[in-house]
Formats: sequence, C-alpha cells, structure tokens
Amino acid sequence: MTFVLRAARPDDLEHLYEMAKLTGGGFTNLPPDRASLGGKLERAAKAFARSDDELQDEQFVLVLENTESGTVRGTCQLMTQVGQLWPFYSYRINTLTQYSKEVDKTVRAELLSLVTDLEGSSEVGGLFLHPNERAGGLGLLLARSRYLFIAMHRARFADRILAELRGIIDERGGSPFWDGVAGRFFGMNFQEADYFNAINGNQFIADLMPKHPVYIAMLSETARSAIGVPHPTGRAAMRMLENEGFSYEGYVDIFDGGPTMTAKTDMVRSVQEAKPARIASTDLEKGEKAILATGRLAGFRACFGAREALEDGSIAIDSRSADTLDVKPGDEVWSVAR
Repeated sequence: MTFVLRAARPDDLEHLYEMAKLTGGGFTNLPPDRASLGGKLERAAKAFARSDDELQDEQFVLVLENTESGTVRGTCQLMTQVGQLWPFYSYRINTLTQYSKEVDKTVRAELLSLVTDLEGSSEVGGLFLHPNERAGGLGLLLARSRYLFIAMHRARFADRILAELRGIIDERGGSPFWDGVAGRFFGMNFQEADYFNAINGNQFIADLMPKHPVYIAMLSETARSAIGVPHPTGRAAMRMLENEGFSYEGYVDIFDGGPTMTAKTDMVRSVQEAKPARIASTDLEKGEKAILATGRLAGFRACFGAREALEDGSIAIDSRSADTLDVKPGDEVWSVAR
C-alpha cells in the first residue's frame, strides 16, 4: 500500500470524525464533534488559501491518505502562533527553597505555577493514526512530514515550537492530575472539561482557575505521579520529539499533566536537514530511504521514498514516489533522510 500526506479538505470531515471517536479522550485537537472539526477544516482552508508569508494565528490540518483506497487513515495539525485568540496556559514546575537559621534546616518545595510563557510559539499536534495502521512507520511519516512543511513555509511559523503530549488517563477515562488539581475548583470531571475546552477554548480556565501556585507535596500520590508523564501510547512520540531536538523543560498541560516539549524551530533536526533540489530523474531503483515532499500550501504532498543526491545538486528519486507526489524531472522536491 502507498500512503501520501496531503492538505486536508472539507470533504475529509467524516474521516476525521470517525478517527476522533477512536482517540479515547484527552485529545483536545481532535474532538469527536463534527461542528468543531468542521471549524478546524474551514480555518485550515483559509490558511492554505493565504499566499503571503506574514506570521499570523493560523492552523494547518494534514491527512494521511491511502492512495489505493482513497481512505484517510491519519491526521496531524500545525498551529502557527498559539495564544493569540485566548491565552495559552501551562503549568510550570518551579522550586522554592527556604532556610531557617533557628533550626538549621533547608526546605525545598516544588510548585505548579500557572503561566503563559509559551504564548506566541508555533505548535505541532493533533497527530493520530488509525489503530489498524500502526505499523510500517506511518507514525514517523505523519510526525516528520510536519517539519518538512514548516521548512517549506518557514516564514509562516514562529522561532519557537512546542508539542503537548497527552498525559495519564485511567481506565475510566479520567485524569488523576485533573482530579487532584483543577477538578477541585471547577465542579466538572475531566471528560467534561476536556470536551468543553476542545469545543469552546480554555478561557474558562482563566475565569475559574486559582492564580496562586499549587504545592505539589499537597497533591495525592496519583496526581503527583502523573505530572510530566506521557500516556503510554505517547512514549514513542516523546522519543521521536527528543530525537528531533525537543526537550522537556518543566511545562505540563493544565488538564492532564502531560509534558509539553519545546525546541527552537530552526534547531529541529528535520527542519535543519530538509533541503530542496530539482529532480534529475524518477527511475532510481535503489537509494537512501527518505521522506520526500513537494508543493506549496494546499498543494503540499509527502511520502516515503528513495533518493540519491547528484554532484550537480539535483536529485534522483524512485518512480513510485514520483507517481505518489505527481512530480517529474525538473520539478522541485524537498527531502530528509528517513
């Protein structure tokens, strides 16, 4: 089977909705709500249609399509500048050190502080792969093609980039972190709060969340143990982010306590290493495994393939990739080693 990552279209709505119902909760960027998903696709269509390169608050939605069946089997999103419509909240883990001369004792306490430090960053998120397709490296294609898209449209993205990983969700679909922290103030369970945030945004956090730091030692053991820990299904994603140059710097999601990974955009490995080249030939039989991409904005397409760099700066690619990307000799492709 051959898969291509392409720009999402309005007629992808039902495919996205069916995948959203499989996420199991805690997946704010892909809510099982047709109206919300339709709004994302409308917003993405406007972003794809804008031709100038000014940095604005936009959202791009990409989908993974099986080219043989035409079915959509995965999706991912890119947000160009978070925190513009409403504040982008995170908890930041800080340490408060206090010393008493009388008892000659030093006490260090860890605190959760509500911050908007990451406002203005770009974000990669909303990555979901259909459970039946979690083999063959398709998750890697989804994840790393986003960085090719960024490299190909660099001016449309900020200088810092973040990725929020889903936190620990228990067998009931609840969040130990939410129950131990925010749930005490909001009068709603995690599923209700998560769904409300996905549909309406997180302004209600600003309205209701206490602004004083939270002492971690005062939380329950289950809440403490969830801080900065990714959901088991997100461990591989965390390793991929680390391989790209992202790091965890003590920022956690305000809902489920999952880690927020950050990086300088130009230091992300796949952004750094992505290079454009003109195609010299499309009949390469054996070459370096790579991710190949072409097209601008709505014409963006990416797939797995093979490449060989030539002495004159051009590139040879395999025929299957050329067919998938609909390119020919003389066209430009961007690529990064797989």
